Amino acid sequence: MATSGARKRARAVSLAGGAALTGRAALTGAEALALRMASLLLRPHPTARPKDVAGVVEWFGAMQAQDAASGLWSLGLRLPGWTQADVQDALERREALRTWPMRGTVHLVPSRDARWMLEVTGVRALAAAGPRRAFLGLSLEEADRAADVLGEALTGGVRMTRPQCQATLHAAGIDTAGQRGYHLLWYVAQKGVTCIAPHVGTEQTFALLDEWVPDPHRPDRDEALGILALRYFRSHGPTTRQDFAGWTGLTAADAKRGIAAAGDALATVTVDGVEAVADPALLDAPRAPVDDVHTLPGFDEYLLGFKDRSLMLAPEHRQAVIPGGNGVFQSTVVHGGRVAGTWKRTLGKTKVKVAVRPLVDLDAATRGRVDAALAAYAAFVGLPGAVAWSAGA
Repeated sequence: MATSGARKRARAVSLAGGAALTGRAALTGAEALALRMASLLLRPHPTARPKDVAGVVEWFGAMQAQDAASGLWSLGLRLPGWTQADVQDALERREALRTWPMRGTVHLVPSRDARWMLEVTGVRALAAAGPRRAFLGLSLEEADRAADVLGEALTGGVRMTRPQCQATLHAAGIDTAGQRGYHLLWYVAQKGVTCIAPHVGTEQTFALLDEWVPDPHRPDRDEALGILALRYFRSHGPTTRQDFAGWTGLTAADAKRGIAAAGDALATVTVDGVEAVADPALLDAPRAPVDDVHTLPGFDEYLLGFKDRSLMLAPEHRQAVIPGGNGVFQSTVVHGGRVAGTWKRTLGKTKVKVAVRPLVDLDAATRGRVDAALAAYAAFVGLPGAVAWSAGA
């Protein structure tokens, strides 16, 4: 596809120096939101068409997945026609894995990139873990011994559930009571010894990272920072350098360095006068608002991928989406790129029940489209769906 005039004008020339660029694309907030929804693969994108789990996860670079079911649906809604079983099979094929690469939070990442992502983005989380260990009554020596114990126990292709891992540590004389067990599992994975393998039944499992991914990609640090920047902005942009630093947990200096390393693979634009960064190819996507409807899981990159969520979430709806501000996000109904409601699902043996709470007025036609989107979710989990609406707005 030929490079458009808009893309040429927006091409970044001196991202490293932060120099002001003339003639860059200027977007309104509404235009930026329309493009951002395309970059998030929630609307058609001019170049990105991932066809499998590996492609979707590589496109994003990392996808929030501390809740396993939420992570599965984040993938499923971007792979129309796929079922939950299809996604689970892809994870068993090691197309992606879960670990704690950034901000001490579980993400899905490309399997071959897990090690370097831990090394580049996890170092600050590890350095800051001392006070948490002290609070839990754990020493650094105990944490390192836990890594040795689990490293030995998992050698030879062994997979163990979380209770089995904690029982193994307890048998070795390491106290796992309270939150100690979880912290030790986090620490051992953060050190690159283990990774989270797919669930067996309802149980999370762990495997040795070196055995699960025997041929890791090993870019140097500048290349790694450039990969992070490219993947983040192409899948979340247009957005700011501050959002990139917040997403990765990198310092402001490393965030700037990563953008510079990506070079002219990224472009600068302005959004309501604020400098932002985007994939140049995205500037060929339609900017007109689209009257689309999505039913997204709570921990989706749509909201979790940004520090500034003002384009997608009205301030008066923040409490409904993040009750108590405790970091637990409700699943959202999104209409035209904006949060319009929340939903909760209850999985039974014979059906999945969904309760919808609208946060804005939705007409009967739009409610019908929400019902259809939730029917797609029910098909994904392989159960008939039953939707109930609360009074809401």
